[in-house]
Amino acid sequence: MLPAIIDRRSIRKYKSIDVPKPMIEEILQSGMLAPSSKNRQPWKFIVVTGSAKKDMLEVMSKGLKREKEYPLLPGSAQYLSGAEYTLGIMEQAPIIIFIVNSLGIDIHSFLNPEERIYEICNAQSIGAAIENMTLTATELGLGSLWICDTYFAYRELCDWLNVDGELFAAMAVGYADEIPFARPRKSMKDAIEWRA
Repeated sequence: MLPAIIDRRSIRKYKSIDVPKPMIEEILQSGMLAPSSKNRQPWKFIVVTGSAKKDMLEVMSKGLKREKEYPLLPGSAQYLSGAEYTLGIMEQAPIIIFIVNSLGIDIHSFLNPEERIYEICNAQSIGAAIENMTLTATELGLGSLWICDTYFAYRELCDWLNVDGELFAAMAVGYADEIPFARPRKSMKDAIEWRA
């Protein structure tokens, strides 16, 4: 098994050290090399650093406040405190990469079965891109965190990013300031079924 797969961790504490641009470009290139359904390559990456990151954090903070009063995800209210914690992680990390499904359909749309399958295939493609990126970050000696808590501030972030498509996820990148233990995984017995 590849060492990066074994060593990869979700990093929630970062050192305040800038990441060289060529390293970020290598991470992005690895995402772009992922397989994609029908070679649609539905991804777009928006890299946020410096003063733009400060603006983005304010936008996400406003979205989290709005979510308390006018929730987009009322059934997920118990996870809102986790999203506030994630905002603090994003503040520490020197780089935030937003991943957009450039072919995505608005989350408020009602989809017919064919559109739903199309969305699932694009989601698989983008998930592969993000996984490539997290493994490359690990290989380069960087930490990363795949973030989905952006959905709590979905409207605000989409407006700020001027997204053409669907905001899919974010990824924090930087030099890790922690070495977390590996989290427990399902056993092979529980996760795999063999049929012959």
